[in-house]
Amino acid sequence: MNRDINQSRERVAVAMSGGVDSSVTAAWLVEQGYDVVGLTMTLWQDAGVRSNTRSCCTTNDAEDARRVAQTLGIPFYIVAMQDLFQAAVVTPFLHSYAVGRTPNPCILCNQEIKFNHLLAKACNLGAAFLATGHYAQIHLSPENKPQLFRGVDPRKDQSYFLASTPRKMLEKIRFPLGVMTKGETRRLAQHFNLHLAQKRESQDVCFVPDGDYAAFFHHHGYSDLPGPIRGLDGKLLGQHRGIHGYTIGQRRGLGLATPKPMFVVAIDARENTLIVGPEESLLGQGARLSGINWLIDLDRLAPAIELQAKIRYASPPVAATLTLGATPEQGTLLFHAPQRAITPGQACVFYRENQVLGGGWIDENLCNITLE
Repeated sequence: MNRDINQSRERVAVAMSGGVDSSVTAAWLVEQGYDVVGLTMTLWQDAGVRSNTRSCCTTNDAEDARRVAQTLGIPFYIVAMQDLFQAAVVTPFLHSYAVGRTPNPCILCNQEIKFNHLLAKACNLGAAFLATGHYAQIHLSPENKPQLFRGVDPRKDQSYFLASTPRKMLEKIRFPLGVMTKGETRRLAQHFNLHLAQKRESQDVCFVPDGDYAAFFHHHGYSDLPGPIRGLDGKLLGQHRGIHGYTIGQRRGLGLATPKPMFVVAIDARENTLIVGPEESLLGQGARLSGINWLIDLDRLAPAIELQAKIRYASPPVAATLTLGATPEQGTLLFHAPQRAITPGQACVFYRENQVLGGGWIDENLCNITLE
């Protein structure tokens, strides 16, 4: 377990999602002698009626969390956050797709819901900190400031989703599973006699039933607005069903009859147009970033910073140079080698070896294509 957590009689709140990770986190803290309180968020109004069984935050998940709390003999509270979740996560998600961007709602949920509002609730209950089941690590610098690091399990490391968390909040957050692998977590679940030791992991966006984005957008009043699909030369190749159904790098669902496979390389929301091209046209040399959240001291930043950058969760970090803009919250990132499908709306997270330096949002792909 994370060695930064010392045995204590302090009160600690655990964000219990109803999954094995957060349940083991709570069980281990109880075993260490902490005064543990379980908190489960209700985020989505339709959670009880949807059929997506591989998402988190469902009614069944809340019941699983309650059952674990009963097994552990700890107080358990359900915290209603539907309105906050709608405003801070769902509405921006819908708007981003509508303007041709690809959002990452999990990052917004961590930043705005879990590590803002739920942390405040934990503090109101007298908790010294909020613990979660994330696979990441927090260590203290020589100046006693929190630093974020990758989890030791490279297949489960979730530091990418945490880079937008304000550094001040990291002082009140703990990730006990950061030094463990998923297999070790499941073995601990069996050790603690938790009924969900073999529960499958949640996947997909938790609030989109069965991953059906089209139905979700229709339900929220977004009508399909068909428009042209054009090649890099401007030639009309087909018609799309609505730009909210597409993302950079997408090949499936275009319905094009072309000599070679075509991919979405740009989305022009103003003209309601998809631009497609061959796979090599997806390569980009860099990106313009905004909303950068730094997890290191700003006075140590040079105008141009050598780092490793990760442009999506499933991509490995790659070497890049970040040149800061007019403020430290803006910058231009140039990769040492071209990268595939740099996507506006996605997060770009910075690393130096295993430490997370910070992260921002991709505003523009500095691609190599030229539209005629």
